[in-house]
Amino acid sequence: MEEFVLNPQKLFSGGAIVTLCLVLFVAPRVSQAVDVQPGNADQGKILFEKRCTGCHSLDQDKEGPRLRGVFGRKAGKIESFTYSDALKDAKFNWDATLLDKWLTDTESVIPNNDMTFHVPNPQERADIIQFLGSLSGK
Repeated sequence: MEEFVLNPQKLFSGGAIVTLCLVLFVAPRVSQAVDVQPGNADQGKILFEKRCTGCHSLDQDKEGPRLRGVFGRKAGKIESFTYSDALKDAKFNWDATLLDKWLTDTESVIPNNDMTFHVPNPQERADIIQFLGSLSGK
């Protein structure tokens, strides 16, 4: 019977490591992105109530600003809410693309903001964004 010997030179040559990294790290992310369906406002309402209402409300400011009508609203501009300096200086209006980036990683949109919460699941983000958009007529 032939003895099996692991040869590191063969393992690390010929792009085997690159291929392994692609399979382990890139392919799962690509398949996740492909599996995201258009947002469902009904599911988004459930998720909003479960995940967001600890800090946000639709019609009243809490630890975070009220979110009804967030689509098209200038970032950091609700007069009754005290925003971080970073958000006060924002120069954009909220839309689906920016909300998706924000809920993925707030720091990538506005560094040094006060919101540390994120929604890692892309389908949940799509559902929450669809729900918020439905309240704004968008």
